[in-house]
Amino acid sequence: MAVSGTIIRDGEGVIEVRIKELAQLFNSLDPSPFHERDLDQDAEDYIVGWARELASDARLRLIIHLPEAEAIKARDRDLPKSLANYFGQRAEALARDMRELFRNGRRYLSIGLPVLLVCLFASQFARTALGTGPLARTFEESLIILGWVANWKPIEVFLYDWWPIKRRRDLYLRLSRAAVEIQTS
Repeated sequence: MAVSGTIIRDGEGVIEVRIKELAQLFNSLDPSPFHERDLDQDAEDYIVGWARELASDARLRLIIHLPEAEAIKARDRDLPKSLANYFGQRAEALARDMRELFRNGRRYLSIGLPVLLVCLFASQFARTALGTGPLARTFEESLIILGWVANWKPIEVFLYDWWPIKRRRDLYLRLSRAAVEIQTS
């Protein structure tokens, strides 16, 4: 399999894939009907890798170069629809992953905020009960640190963890809408 990617005029990103037979694109172990089959992992990695290299606002065009007989087979089986279906399903799976991440983030937050409140109140109580000595001050600061550490995970989820999933989902959505062209080589 040979792959190349370029940007052509009008902001369109082109990804070209040269294969000898249509079966090279799809996972040979997948028994699903053609329109529902998974792409071969290497084929997906190549296509997604090149799409990632192209500008994020570029329209995508995927050109599949096949020998004449295989090109006819690809047209008969509606290869563009199969690719759109595959990348659309991958985008939906990533959207589900992102929803699950946010659901977990809310759970983490529902634990972290009460822990923070308890730690803040306990640190204030420690200040009044234990005085202002170095041991009391250490205990007070430790409680405050514990409260904030309990919120590390929800902060991480809501500030950072979702961005890579969103970028990948958006990339798969773009690939699902890509114009697919079958050319004979």
